[in-house]
Amino acid sequence: MSRNVIVAGVLAGLFVFVWYFVVNGILGFNSRINMKTLPEERLVYQTLRNHVAEPGRYAVNPRLTSDRRFPPHQPVFSVLYGGMGHEAAGRHALFSLPWSVILPLIVAWMLSLTSDRVLSSASRKVLFVGTIGLLLAVWSHLKNFGIGGYPLGDSLLMSLHDVVLWVCIGLILAWRIRPEPRERHVSG
Repeated sequence: MSRNVIVAGVLAGLFVFVWYFVVNGILGFNSRINMKTLPEERLVYQTLRNHVAEPGRYAVNPRLTSDRRFPPHQPVFSVLYGGMGHEAAGRHALFSLPWSVILPLIVAWMLSLTSDRVLSSASRKVLFVGTIGLLLAVWSHLKNFGIGGYPLGDSLLMSLHDVVLWVCIGLILAWRIRPEPRERHVSG
């Protein structure tokens, strides 16, 4: 891996860190989706605390009908308990931080291995990286839509967030990664 590819990947990784700090830390994008509050939050919290002892993901279904089926048009709730409290947020952020650099570095390396046709065009480089972002967004967010998961609108917003982030990463990588110069053979 050339020095230029490593520099591009590290710059993109630093951008990811700044992106998450601004978009999630300052603007609160993630908290508006993942930390909504309930009107009777204290009551729900106490009920969950009394009844959910083991970490895991729980489905809370409506009572079955007399013919042992779930009633139509009744909500299904999902409870997710990771086994941690707020004191673990810092450790979680430290665990996530290396991935902010590792993934862009891997994508920078992958981009550097593409053809000269891709590497000679900024738009193709951005499209290459943006497509990777789209695949990651579909794999990580859209599959979480549905029963016990996210509403479609939230899944789409989280996917759009990731695609925009990866297009920005693509812009950084396109700026730094260029085709390797070829040696000219002079016949004489």
